[in-house]
Amino acid sequence: MTRSRSATYLALTVALLTAAMLPAKGDEVGVSDDAILFGQVAALEGPSSALGQRMRQGIVAAFTEINGKGGVHGRKLQLISRDDGYDPDRSVAQTLQLLEDDKVFALIGAVGTPTAMATIPITSARKVPFIGPFTGAEFLRDLELPNVVNIRASYGAEAEAWIKHLTEDRRFTRIGIFYQDDSFGRDGLAGVKHALARRGLELAAEGTFERNTRAVGSAWRMIRRAEPEAIVMVGTYGPCAEFIKLAHRSGFHPTFVNISFVGANALASELGPDGEGVIVSQVVPFPWDRSLKLVADYQAAQTAFDPTLTPDFVSLEGYLSGRLAAAALEKAGPQPTRASLLRAINDVGRFDISGSIVTVGARMIDAPPKVFLTVIQKDGTFRAVDRL
Repeated sequence: MTRSRSATYLALTVALLTAAMLPAKGDEVGVSDDAILFGQVAALEGPSSALGQRMRQGIVAAFTEINGKGGVHGRKLQLISRDDGYDPDRSVAQTLQLLEDDKVFALIGAVGTPTAMATIPITSARKVPFIGPFTGAEFLRDLELPNVVNIRASYGAEAEAWIKHLTEDRRFTRIGIFYQDDSFGRDGLAGVKHALARRGLELAAEGTFERNTRAVGSAWRMIRRAEPEAIVMVGTYGPCAEFIKLAHRSGFHPTFVNISFVGANALASELGPDGEGVIVSQVVPFPWDRSLKLVADYQAAQTAFDPTLTPDFVSLEGYLSGRLAAAALEKAGPQPTRASLLRAINDVGRFDISGSIVTVGARMIDAPPKVFLTVIQKDGTFRAVDRL
C-alpha cells in the first residue's frame, strides 16, 4: 500500500515519541485477574455528541452481552469513556488521561478524523490497540500503523459509491460538495474528486464550514450559484441538516447525499419533513434487518443493556467493534498483552461475528468492507436501496 503524506508524518512522529512512551515492564496494563479495561475518547457532549454516545452504547451493549456469558477467559470487559467534544486538543488530553491515569489496556470507538490524527502518534508510540475508530480516514488504513484496527469502509469507498450512483443511475453531471474544513472534510473531498476524475468529470462547486458550528450560509451561497443537480455532504448531522433546510427554504431541491459519519438517525431527526429523499451511505448492515443473526444479536444485547434504546447505524458499529475486540481477546489466549491482541487480530484477519464476516488489517485490501446506500423516508425511517 502506498504511504500517504499524513501517514509518513505520523510514522516519523511515532518514531520520535516511542522511546519516551514505552510502558514499564511487568504485568500488562489494564489487565487484572477478573477484568480487562478499555478506554474510549469521543464526543459525548456538544454538537456531535450523538455520534460518541451511540458508539458508546453499542460497545457497552456488546461488553454486557459478553460479560453475561462469563467474559473472555474469565475476565469481564469494562469501558471508561471520556468526552473530547470533537476537539483534537481535548482528545489528546483525554487520551493521555486514559493511558496514564486510568491505565486502560486498549482504546476503542474513537470518533472523528481530526481527533484521530492528533492522538494516533501517542497510541502508536505506546503500541496501544486502537480498535474500531468511527472514521473512514485514508491515513488510518496505512499498514505502517499496525495498532489501528479498522472495521469500516474508507471514505474513498463511500465517495465512489455516491458518484457511481449519481452519474450512472441518475445520469447527473453537475455535482457540488459541502464539507467540513478540516482533515475529515478534505479526506472526503479527495475521494469525491478521484471518483469524478475516473469518469472525466470535475466538481461543479465547493462550500465549506467550520467544525462544531452550523454556520453554513456562506457555503450555501457559493454552491447555489452553480445550480448543481446533486450535493454530496461530508460533515456531522447538525450543519448538514442546517444546509439542507436552508436549501429547501430557498426553493432549491437537488439530490443530497451524506457520508456515513453524519449519524444517519440523528440527521433524520434534525431534518424532520425535510429529510424525505436524502441519501446516506452506510458501512454496517441495516440495523432493523433481523433476518441477519448479527442484527438480531445486536438488538437483543441493546435491549438487555437499555430497553429504551432504539436501533441505529452508529450503535451497531459500536457493537461490532466491541464484539471484534472480544473475539480477538479469545484468540489472544488467557494471558493477553497488547502485543498478543494485535498479533491475533492481524494473524487471523477474518472474524465471524454472529455469521457476518469482518475483515481487518491486510485482509481488508483483498476483501474491503461493503458500502450501500439508504434513503430517508417521509416518516423518518430508512430504506436500503441499490437504485432510486
